[in-house]
Amino acid sequence: MADTKDSESGLRVLIVGAGIGGLTAAIALRQQGHRVELFERSRFANEIGAAIHLSPNANGVLLRLGIDATKFGAVEAELLREYTPAGEPVHITAVKEQAGMWRHRWLLVHRAHFHEGLKNAAQAPGRGHPAVLHTASKVIDVDPHQATVTLENDEVYTGDVLIGADGAHSLTRTKLPQGKEIHPRSSGKNAFRFLMTRQQALDDPETNSIARDFGAVDMWDSSERRVVIYPCANNELLNFVCIHPDSLTTIDVGGDEYNQQIGKDTLLQVYKEFNPQVRRLLEKADPATLKLWPLLDMQTLPSWVEGRLAVLGDAVHPFLPYRASGGAMAIEDAVSIAVMLPRGISVDEVPERLKVYEKARHTRATTIQEMTRESVQLLAPERTMAMVAYIYGHDEFDHSTQVLRKYLWSKNPRMYWRQPIVFGPMPGPRQDWYGNDRTLKSLESTFQTTSIKFKTSRTLLQNLFPNGRYSFISPSTVARASFSQTMLNGMDWLGGGGYRHIGLYIHGVQYTKQNGELLKGTYMPILFESLADPIVSGREELGMPKLYTAIDIHERTSSFRLQTSWQGAVWGHFELEDLEDQDPGADKGTIGGEDDDGILVYRYMPKVGRDCKGDPAEEYPVFVPHAQESKVVPSKVTRVRRTKNAKVNIDGLGWDALPTLHHVVSRLAEIPIDEVIDAKITEGRGVPDVSSAQRIE
Repeated sequence: MADTKDSESGLRVLIVGAGIGGLTAAIALRQQGHRVELFERSRFANEIGAAIHLSPNANGVLLRLGIDATKFGAVEAELLREYTPAGEPVHITAVKEQAGMWRHRWLLVHRAHFHEGLKNAAQAPGRGHPAVLHTASKVIDVDPHQATVTLENDEVYTGDVLIGADGAHSLTRTKLPQGKEIHPRSSGKNAFRFLMTRQQALDDPETNSIARDFGAVDMWDSSERRVVIYPCANNELLNFVCIHPDSLTTIDVGGDEYNQQIGKDTLLQVYKEFNPQVRRLLEKADPATLKLWPLLDMQTLPSWVEGRLAVLGDAVHPFLPYRASGGAMAIEDAVSIAVMLPRGISVDEVPERLKVYEKARHTRATTIQEMTRESVQLLAPERTMAMVAYIYGHDEFDHSTQVLRKYLWSKNPRMYWRQPIVFGPMPGPRQDWYGNDRTLKSLESTFQTTSIKFKTSRTLLQNLFPNGRYSFISPSTVARASFSQTMLNGMDWLGGGGYRHIGLYIHGVQYTKQNGELLKGTYMPILFESLADPIVSGREELGMPKLYTAIDIHERTSSFRLQTSWQGAVWGHFELEDLEDQDPGADKGTIGGEDDDGILVYRYMPKVGRDCKGDPAEEYPVFVPHAQESKVVPSKVTRVRRTKNAKVNIDGLGWDALPTLHHVVSRLAEIPIDEVIDAKITEGRGVPDVSSAQRIE
């Protein structure tokens, strides 16, 4: 019994089938750091002699993997010429001139050469562990939940991930939901295919014009029959695909239906009504290499994954040979699976990640399947262009990466979202990058709060209330307020740095709820901060009325001076002299006082649009209860210095000096300082994150 278990990092990936999809998956997954083994029933002795398109979407993801198909003789498509069966031009497109529409080139490559290049890339030394390829290894059974592969010789291989890339007649598909009931069926079309040297066409004056232009894709099309010719192998070979009703040719269903030979007389009979130039080329087909190919279709499978098994390519969505999509979709599937399984993922995560792969790919692949069915008929040019834009204008690496991001975001619904949301949730003061609570780390943050508490006019402060539900508790005409500035340091969410804020706090305020209940606290009409990040966090997450200002501090042994400014225009001077140390254990807090149960603020977010002046998108009161906040992150006061020798001087300046702040600062300048009640500097450890903020009603 063979076993793929290994003590080194990376998943053990078993891939059934080593065609284009399987090998691409092997390359992508080994580059993610996983260990890959492939099981292929054939010996690759007679790889199919045909060419395929590598459309821009396929070529783009291959280049990300380091696969440059031009090194395998791939030719860039330069012209697309469409004719009636009689040879009359219908449409000629200068593909290379339009290449600016696509990030990557549209290439034409010999299938065997491309396959050999992928096989070498999967096994060669380089990024990740080289893949192990088992040829002549027929798989007779797989277990999607144990991720095992059983070979015809009874050897069993065990992995962490199982990928089915075993073609239209897939064994792995039978392990999927409804996989045993859904089988490929004839689309009603077969195709002849063969190769000839370009020189053969050039040497014949009658066919010379078809072969003369490098990179030309020629198509003679009717409602039932189609002949397509394009170059490959460094423009040295011409590839022929001749599509026709399957009633005109017979496939031996008991044989290798992808490699069946057929007489040239049959080919010429099917296309006897096409123009002489086309028939002349078909006459040059080598009977020994002329093959007949059934064009298969299949009902859409409800799921492509089961347990730790994911199936890709023709095994779950065989394509008709239109829009260059069969190989491209297998390549995209493979890259998507690798994106969903980055290095470091655990085995337990595999089943769920494979479901994310299915989510990323199912709609696109089945949509393009339907487009290829539609393409059997002659289509209007605008419909053709819409299809081409949808198929070619796509990068599966980027698409799957975004699907994975959204999945990871959804795993933690507590993650904060704030503008700009397209980049995902942005952790702030209350979470780390993984959505975990920062509480423990906030305990290590430090603060220094400088506050000047004073008596002032009740009537003037009352004008700063947002509505009539806010009122003073006391009927006295004397009110109390504070200017309080805090300097924070050691903030984990700011990489260990800090910032400063200063606000006006109006004490002894109550909010009357609609049910008559009273909330008592300190009302904060404005909070200035020195850093954009906490401003954004506070405004969006907490509803705090924050604006920017610069805050400069000059501290000496017994004095403390504070200046606030905007772009060099100083609008605030706050001074504390004759500071003396006090017993920190006797301090009752930095803001509080009688009837102060928390902080009251008012959230207002405007509507968007020039006609929405004064119309809110939302507005409501917010309350931050001190009791709850202290439970989240208890603060420890380590030093208190006090004085009554404090001054406040606020200058409203003008609109030119304070274009974004004058309307606020000029109102603050109106506040009379009747008497300084208390002035102090409080230092300590443990900074609450304001996560207790709550909408009142």
